[in-house]
Amino acid sequence: MAFSTYSKEELLKKLKSQNNIYIVQLVLVLLLVILAVVSTIDIGISITSFLPLFFLPMVFLLRYDIKKIKKELAKRS
Repeated sequence: MAFSTYSKEELLKKLKSQNNIYIVQLVLVLLLVILAVVSTIDIGISITSFLPLFFLPMVFLLRYDIKKIKKELAKRS
């Protein structure tokens, strides 16, 4: 995504929304990890044991976008 085409106000708004989404996704992945551990202890390895692995890349990509937005904002300051 080319953040250089956004205005400074749009970048700030996008940064705020991305941070909020990041926090929510991080909490959900942590809850999935807890669910996976409890599920693995109770019934053994199942599909719920691997659910956090499917959603973890989204958290990393979102964090990468946040860093790119911050870098673009720093260039403009």
